[in-house]
Amino acid sequence: MRVTTVFKRLLRLNDVNVTEVLFGLNVIIVSVVLVRRRLWCPHCGFKTSARYDTRTFPSRWRHLDMGTWQIEIRCSLRRLRCPEHGVVVEAVPFARPGAHLTRDLDDLLAWLATRMDKTSIARLCRVSWRTVGRACARVVAAELDPNRLDGLFRIGVDEISWRKQHKYLTLVVDHDRARVVWGAEGKDAGTLDKFFVELGTERAGRIEAVSMDLGPAFLKSVRKEGHAPQAIVCADVFHLVKLVGEALDVVRRDLWQQLRQLPDPKWARDFKGARWALLKNPQDLNSKQAAQLNALKRSRGGIWRAYEMKEQFRAIFDGDLDPADAILALDAWTARASRSRLAPFVKAARTMRDRRGLIINALEHRISNGRVEGLNNKVRLIIRRGYGFHSATAALALVMLACGPITLTLPHQRHTTQAAA
Repeated sequence: MRVTTVFKRLLRLNDVNVTEVLFGLNVIIVSVVLVRRRLWCPHCGFKTSARYDTRTFPSRWRHLDMGTWQIEIRCSLRRLRCPEHGVVVEAVPFARPGAHLTRDLDDLLAWLATRMDKTSIARLCRVSWRTVGRACARVVAAELDPNRLDGLFRIGVDEISWRKQHKYLTLVVDHDRARVVWGAEGKDAGTLDKFFVELGTERAGRIEAVSMDLGPAFLKSVRKEGHAPQAIVCADVFHLVKLVGEALDVVRRDLWQQLRQLPDPKWARDFKGARWALLKNPQDLNSKQAAQLNALKRSRGGIWRAYEMKEQFRAIFDGDLDPADAILALDAWTARASRSRLAPFVKAARTMRDRRGLIINALEHRISNGRVEGLNNKVRLIIRRGYGFHSATAALALVMLACGPITLTLPHQRHTTQAAA
């Protein structure tokens, strides 16, 4: 069997014939020619048999490595005149437009980027750090489902920090399909307005429910005429419970500062480490934390009242109560917190009264940002693993790869499927 035939089968490049194989020091150069005679525009798919000219030098693409050898594909390409895009170089079936990597290598780098940091990928695949970022951007641009905003009925909106100094992304999640469908830099009403502009009035009119945090910015955008004023807005249960937990933590810190001022250090020493005993769920406590919580119960005082209110509030949203009983429990909790003489809980009760309608919607419709927060945890992991990003575009590209409507297929999976078909 000839070496050109061997490499045609090994590389599995579509619609090309291998004409020459050269072995260098650490690289194998594979020269190919396109089988098709018609020229395709890489941007719009326009086809023509009229050639404008032929490029003087062959184009080059990095392919998947073969052991310790790098594979370089070379092909002499023609140019065509597209009615829309002018004179352009013809498209090739094995690489995306403007890329110097084959589609297989692009997909491999994008898949690795959702599981590794870029520095490790660059060392493993012998490419530059920036090449990994460009490959991710190309995969997102080419593979992002253009119909991902169709069929949206219940959505969740949340912001997440992608960099220090208040750098945020706003993410929109489809509750029914459990995936991120849209994202942009920023966290104000104007940022969410961009989502509704892209969604369009007709599709926005089909949205039935929206879950969000208690901030006014997203609510203002949703209620705007032409967006989704008909949607039922549900307060995010996760943020509600977090708000009460933060109130408990403020009470704990105040008590800790008071105990430190006492002449006898025993009280401060016994209270040290009580944070997790107070904030964790009772069933998750270890033996030491359970003993510490029992000691706090015996001592009573404001810290125990704060803990009881935290647990009572959490029980409202556990799902054991029907909506009517849960609403009664919410009103009773708000009244108790208002009279507690604990400033953080008085402030939390005021917030609950101001957003009572949104909270009742969450209780009645059982919609929360729990799924959104689950995806946010995955996004935070990606950001930490990437050791930061230089732009929101790069961060958002990885978010869409890991949590969005993109199905990443590794080269061996795609070729196996094609062979079976």
